[in-house]
Amino acid sequence: MMDDHPVLASDFNGLTRAQPSLPASWYRDPDHFEKELRHVFARNWVYLCRAESLPEPRAYRTFRVAGQPILVIRDRDGRLQGYFNTCRHRGSILCTEPEGKLNKYLITCPYHQWVYDLTGRLRGTGPMRDVAGFDKEDYLLLRVSLAEWGGFVFVNLDPDAQDFETLFGAETGYVANWPLTDMRVGHNYTKVLNCNWKVFWENFNECLHCPNIHPELSDLVPIYGRAIMARRDDPNWKEHADDDTPPIGGGLREGAQSWSMDGSALGRLPGLTDEDVETGQRYVTIVPSVFIAHHADYVRSVQITPLTPQTMQLSVDWLFHPEMMNAPDFDMEPIVTFGKIVLDQDGAASELNQAGMASERFERGVLMQEEYEVFLFQDWVRRQLGVPPLGAPPTSRASRRAEIED
Repeated sequence: MMDDHPVLASDFNGLTRAQPSLPASWYRDPDHFEKELRHVFARNWVYLCRAESLPEPRAYRTFRVAGQPILVIRDRDGRLQGYFNTCRHRGSILCTEPEGKLNKYLITCPYHQWVYDLTGRLRGTGPMRDVAGFDKEDYLLLRVSLAEWGGFVFVNLDPDAQDFETLFGAETGYVANWPLTDMRVGHNYTKVLNCNWKVFWENFNECLHCPNIHPELSDLVPIYGRAIMARRDDPNWKEHADDDTPPIGGGLREGAQSWSMDGSALGRLPGLTDEDVETGQRYVTIVPSVFIAHHADYVRSVQITPLTPQTMQLSVDWLFHPEMMNAPDFDMEPIVTFGKIVLDQDGAASELNQAGMASERFERGVLMQEEYEVFLFQDWVRRQLGVPPLGAPPTSRASRRAEIED
């Protein structure tokens, strides 16, 4: 529970006292950036792609995760397999294109023609003669842990990785009624931001900026216009405990149904209940690489990929149900346009934040009462890097959310 954390208030969502922010050098320094790649992105579950982008056996995609070359391929039985995109002979890249489909159920190294089947077993060594001391069984492809949830594909480079379901079962259970596996990408929006990856996450984790940065969103979700995210972010929430109007209790403005330009929805996704959609949005966060917003009629995934200490890539997918997409009056433009407005505002604010941290005199910032989620995120980063935390282990967003909604 939130009150188990010594710097979090027990009777509302907030910090009991100001907390130091992360050092500014952590947002600029190349050596520290490499440390974060090794200890954060190489040791946690990282989102790669939708499973639908590998639609059939022999389809493959290549990625770089924490600077490492990764290959994901669909095998003969339709299962996704994850490997380092590295030949066991002398280390050549195996698949050179970002995506494609193999001609055979074999992966052939383009350098010396070593051949592997799609389960990673070495089947041939090209023109090389047999030699004493060599056993093919010792040279399987180097596997990476792979998990698929709701059509979202994740990998973990840590050989001792904890099971995805064990870590995120409570988080993903919160959106169990959404037909995620059946949904398909209707639109993608990708751009490079001039900010450190942590800056964008920190922006996501507070709404102090909402009234100033997001006028359209604050109009749609009135509680955001109060610079808070949930009812219990207000220290005096008990005085209004019986008031369920959107500015106090959360949810969309009166008459709105979804995040779109006019608040209208395309309908309701199959399987959703009134309780599922009453708040207007439900989030699943899988740090460090993605958060997924669930609405009544669509789902939006926001992927965060670090590029350099001061740049990152944002890749956003809007997912719709095929029945909805096949309807003659299907129009995602009001949804996508609204989403881009909000994302571009977040991006501009994050770049503003990053630019200011270029100051040599700015050593670190301070976190105020409302920035409890930013604190928990920064505490998580400290733990990943082996830096002594400022408090006790943070609980999951799902459990905090459940407490908020009690």
